[in-house]
Amino acid sequence: MTNSSAPSIPSAPSAVVVHDNPAKHRFEYAAQGERAVAIYSLEGDVITFIHTLVPEALQGQGIAKQLVLAGLASARERGLRVVPQCPVFNAYMRAHPETHDLLADEGRKLLGL
Repeated sequence: MTNSSAPSIPSAPSAVVVHDNPAKHRFEYAAQGERAVAIYSLEGDVITFIHTLVPEALQGQGIAKQLVLAGLASARERGLRVVPQCPVFNAYMRAHPETHDLLADEGRKLLGL
């Protein structure tokens, strides 16, 4: 008999906790002595996601997606407009039209909208 009280997602770690580190302009996830980051710049009410780095030891666990989700959730909560220069953010936002309302004009151009 299986316990079906909590759905599991095999491709994601059980407790991915992403933190915003404003002093370093990045969202971070740390595990196994490694740190995955989504680097951003903030000017006024526009957040530009520049680069996402996931160390090899953490790859294949859905960490990049969690960094994207945390970054976009933070932007939404703070009323920021998004420019997805980073290919990871760009691909996610291109595939998820429900995020298009977050795009700054420059971000819309990057996605061809």
